Amino acid sequence: MPEVEYLIHFFCCSVSTFGAVLDMVTDRISTACLLVILSQVYRQGFSIDFTPGMVFLSLLALDIGSHWLQMYSTFLLGKASHKDVKDSTNWLFKAYYGNRMFMAYCCVACEVLYISLFLLAQNETEKKLMDVLKASITGGSLVSVVVVLSLFGWAIKQLVNIIQMKTAADVCVLHDINKKERP
Repeated sequence: MPEVEYLIHFFCCSVSTFGAVLDMVTDRISTACLLVILSQVYRQGFSIDFTPGMVFLSLLALDIGSHWLQMYSTFLLGKASHKDVKDSTNWLFKAYYGNRMFMAYCCVACEVLYISLFLLAQNETEKKLMDVLKASITGGSLVSVVVVLSLFGWAIKQLVNIIQMKTAADVCVLHDINKKERP
């Protein structure tokens, strides 16, 4: 199947608009699948009104919404890449997209955390998110280290998603205001 490998490399690894969009779509789909599965695995919540399942679905909405807005604002500004954030005033946002290793750590940590939560839940009879997290962190094993390192990268990625959503929404609003002011 060298043809398939060539096509995947061509579309995903070359610098093209289609490759960038395809990369983002596949990332969103894999994250969406993990979050939907986790929303079902961790149905038991903290209270009746607040369940971990809703937290996972909210994270899914944040992930998709922030990345869609980022792509759309990139289009409005006429930029070549959604990762071009040199003009941003937020240091974390610039550090995230400006340092590929940092961004890769955050993205991988996020996925590793989600996979770890799934695997850890398989060992529990009572699948409460906070109990599983607490047990895995205080376990004093390699799993504890992986979960803690993943939690740190996950938290940074969620913060970047919030910043990304706000920044991109601001660009869209300013674009609309400028469009209305032009005769």
